[in-house]
Amino acid sequence: MKRPIILALPAAMLLATASPGLAQEADLTPPMQDIGFIFTTFMFLVSGFLVFFMAAGFTMLEAGLVRGKNVTMQLTKNVALFSLASLFYYLLGYNLMYPGDGWTITNILGAFSVTGLEPVGLEGAEPDLTYASVGSDFFFQLMFCAATASIVSGALAERIRLWPFLAFVVVLTAVIYPVQASWKWGGGFLDAAGFQDFAGSTVVHSVGGWAALTGAIILGPRLGKYGPDGRVSPIPGSNLALATLGTFILWLGWFGFNGGSQLYMDTAGNVADISRIFSNTNTAAAAGAVAALLLTQVMYRKPDLTMILNGALAGLVSITAEPLTPSLIEATLIGAVGGVIVVFAVPMLDKFKIDDVVGAIPVHLFAGIWGTLAVALTNDAANLFTQLYAIVVVGVFVVVTTAILWYLLKVVVGLRVSEETEINGLDVAELGMEAYPEFAKT
Repeated sequence: MKRPIILALPAAMLLATASPGLAQEADLTPPMQDIGFIFTTFMFLVSGFLVFFMAAGFTMLEAGLVRGKNVTMQLTKNVALFSLASLFYYLLGYNLMYPGDGWTITNILGAFSVTGLEPVGLEGAEPDLTYASVGSDFFFQLMFCAATASIVSGALAERIRLWPFLAFVVVLTAVIYPVQASWKWGGGFLDAAGFQDFAGSTVVHSVGGWAALTGAIILGPRLGKYGPDGRVSPIPGSNLALATLGTFILWLGWFGFNGGSQLYMDTAGNVADISRIFSNTNTAAAAGAVAALLLTQVMYRKPDLTMILNGALAGLVSITAEPLTPSLIEATLIGAVGGVIVVFAVPMLDKFKIDDVVGAIPVHLFAGIWGTLAVALTNDAANLFTQLYAIVVVGVFVVVTTAILWYLLKVVVGLRVSEETEINGLDVAELGMEAYPEFAKT
């Protein structure tokens, strides 16, 4: 806190000695104890809207990787899921994620109260000036919750009905995600055990990946994807330009995702750490993309753009569990392994006839697991067995809860569209409009 004092006091002294009028203006200078609160709150807000822009990235990525007859459905799902997450996270999820002193009866009942913000102008409030405003923290954490639901959307594209999917999103964002996140970020038992997950390789990305995996298995593959002889039929996306744009938007948003997870911007040391996080995040993404570029050239004799895009995203997911402590060389290696994982995991899922339209499971689940384990390579506070323990605990919880939810939705209301709807496209049958009405269906 010394540097803000050095900067602020001379300015106040100059104003005080210049004239009586200017001296009165000096009273507008924030008290020194407010400076850290102001800067940390500002960091959360800026980081939060960077992560919000990732919603556009997921939307464009999915719109580009599905066929033209299903683009409007993906656009609708992404707008709707973000909006539902925004509502149900404040109605229930945020308080579930931060249960205060733990899961006591009082705190469990308190979780069913609506999230409250500070009064206007902090009138009559006594905020914790060592941290940030409740509003900024809620806003930032909400973006992580919504991102988890976005991961599921792309994997199950082109054959899931809209309303059952949105019902799943409500439960995921209001209960499933917040409960497991409380175990680490809410000061729960995984945090007490020493589990390290800086920005959510497990808490966010693996959770979305596990939910997508259970959904893909229960829902089944798209028509024509897998032949009776085991042959895999590629189903190209409608617009690789949109998919590439979506990847770059996600890449940009990730600086807020990881950088904001420093949680404080009140000292020179914290600001320096944020810049280090930015550099490592970018390096890991680049390494993932290059690894996928080179590996697909070797394996298929031609680079595969979709693999390269997912390689960059896998590099980002891989570094998310610990973007602060690695050197640039270590961040390069962590990100590159993520890119390699994607190239091998995509055909592996096809062998098991698990149809993931956008590659969300390899990127967010498999690379998320790798990134969580890799923390032990660069952070002395991390223990490999504790990291593995947390992966298993979160994985079992999410697989069991989401599998039950997917199955109930399948039995009660039905998950999948009819064969006729799937063939003609979900846009016309489910929504009555097409994204590209001037083009013939593909």
